[in-house]
Amino acid sequence: MGQYAQMLNPAKTHNPKSLPINPSLHSLSSFSSPSRISLKPQKLSVISASVMRNQNQREPQQHLSLAEALFNSNRKEEVLGDIRRSLSNCLSETNLNLTIPGLKSKTRGKVRDIYDSGDFLVLVTTDRQSAFDRVLASIPFKGQVLNETSLWWFEKTKHITSNAVVSAPDKNVTIAKKCSVFPVEFVVRGYVTGSTDTSLWTVYNKGIRNYCGNVLPDGLVKNQRLSENILTPTTKAADHDVPVTPDEIIKSGLMTQADYEEVSKKALSLFEYGQSVALEHGLILVDTKYEFGKANDGSILLIDEVHTPDSSRYWIANSYIERFQNGLEPENVDKEFLRLWFKSHCNPYEDEVLPDAPEDLVCELAWRYIFLYETITKSKFDVLSTEEPVHDRISRNVATALSSLK
Repeated sequence: MGQYAQMLNPAKTHNPKSLPINPSLHSLSSFSSPSRISLKPQKLSVISASVMRNQNQREPQQHLSLAEALFNSNRKEEVLGDIRRSLSNCLSETNLNLTIPGLKSKTRGKVRDIYDSGDFLVLVTTDRQSAFDRVLASIPFKGQVLNETSLWWFEKTKHITSNAVVSAPDKNVTIAKKCSVFPVEFVVRGYVTGSTDTSLWTVYNKGIRNYCGNVLPDGLVKNQRLSENILTPTTKAADHDVPVTPDEIIKSGLMTQADYEEVSKKALSLFEYGQSVALEHGLILVDTKYEFGKANDGSILLIDEVHTPDSSRYWIANSYIERFQNGLEPENVDKEFLRLWFKSHCNPYEDEVLPDAPEDLVCELAWRYIFLYETITKSKFDVLSTEEPVHDRISRNVATALSSLK
């Protein structure tokens, strides 16, 4: 991994001597007064103590800091061995409609294959890796990590919103209630960061100060904490995400005023709760996206995925302040470094053919996904046996589950 050291810990992004303010990690509510940045650095000592206390309670690596566990630990070497052995056994495609009677159709998303069983949807999370609105690679165990991480969060967030989960018959599969999906992704952000065309730092750096209905002050720098969490919703146009304002969503008929207000409230509450849980585990939940739908009874349900490394950015908390003040990129536990690699080697939005992601890069990303799962859930990731072909295993488990739901 030596050749990726610079990429995994990139060079300075701003001049700390010119910082207008100090960043803060304190929990904040919705973005109601965007003209002022009101940060409270005195809370940093409390947060730092909380982070260290929670790190010391983690039994599997209690003698290591979170960064040491991520970059250099026995657990990492152990998992990397499993990852390398599984490079040729990724779940890149499924065809359950050919192996399970009663599945009516298949919809292929960038990551999930969705099957219609009549009364329910069968969502299979594959190992396909997406970014820039296209598939970049296949990552060992990624589908299992995403599915299990989402299931953990779905269970933890029931006090905030109901969700569509019916059962999880396989490590890669969720059976869900059918609902009418709102054609809007609710992206919640707590920091000015990112590298994609719709990321807050990208648009802010271009001079945009009113983004998705949020008025942003001048003087922000990359990776800085916003004064309050903000919503930057997007909708789909062809194959890419398009930022929209709340007024545009309602006027175009994408959602009613009442539905938008309810979902917005749920999204901000989910994010604030997610930030709190992440910080207890030594992480910063930087930003994320949520999707919602409406069930037949009119109730609004959380769908798709929750707080996964695919849908979210995570940083290591106790190194954030120092690295920010020194103009360094935060230590991340998500797919951002993969995005940066592709941006430095091609134009991922326009090039028809993209380079293959290096094997070491693929392995590192697989490890980070597993590391995040273990850090958040405080449980050991279960590496499944490869004796039974993964597609056969999924077919068997899903067929059994569907027969029991009849």
